[in-house]
Amino acid sequence: MGHTTHGLALAGWYLDGVADGVMTRAGAPEVVSDRGAAVCWRGRRLPGAWLTSEAVKLGCERARTHGAATIVIGDSHHIGCLAAYLPIATDQGLMVSIASSSPSGAQVAPFGGLKGLYTPDPVAHGIPTPGDPILIDISASITTVNMSQRLIKAGERFPHDWLMDKDGVPSSDPKVMTEGGTLLPTGGLDHGQKGYGMALHAEAVTQVSRATAGRTPRRASTPPSPCRSMIPKPSAAARPSCARLGGSRTPAAPTRRARASRPCACPGRRR
Repeated sequence: MGHTTHGLALAGWYLDGVADGVMTRAGAPEVVSDRGAAVCWRGRRLPGAWLTSEAVKLGCERARTHGAATIVIGDSHHIGCLAAYLPIATDQGLMVSIASSSPSGAQVAPFGGLKGLYTPDPVAHGIPTPGDPILIDISASITTVNMSQRLIKAGERFPHDWLMDKDGVPSSDPKVMTEGGTLLPTGGLDHGQKGYGMALHAEAVTQVSRATAGRTPRRASTPPSPCRSMIPKPSAAARPSCARLGGSRTPAAPTRRARASRPCACPGRRR
């Protein structure tokens, strides 16, 4: 699809995951709950691309029966580019929305904060039209970890200050990511509350499922536990797939962590 950071560029990492057992090679997801229009899977670390494709297909099938459907997946391996799955639905004349987060990652600081708290938390929306569909794939951070890693290997910098070093100083040097720095939220230094708001929503809808462990401490090699919402309805539609949980798996947990984070004193950032 023209984006070179989330396709074959990840093949080596995926193969390493297969070799060291982080990615499961065979089997099917565990069905945690199935209430027709709301389905919850535990992905068992199966390949994220396959799990997501199957979830979109199931969501389309259920949406034709119920009008709308929500498929939630936890404990999945990395899912790559979200936009790649949208045509599965739009080719059938259906709208689709996908959201993803990783409880093992913390590369983006909350607006006004200094320490990384969440991942780029991408969301994607597919809208069918009489011609080519509208495919929207955006994230809560200005750039991505994969792009930072690519520029580090190439010895290059970003065209603008899309990062923040560990002291809160804006930077275009991707190396700050290896030294405690963070990705700036969408909106940057002056309007980063917009990207932060996107992240809070993605975190809330993807971290509360019974199929996930929430944002609990994990080893660095642990893959993401993303959530996919198919043509989402109000929160009541997804609720049957979730339990009344406490601790790290409540929608309020991201706000508690943000308020506890160290404030950033750099110019242009207000807490």
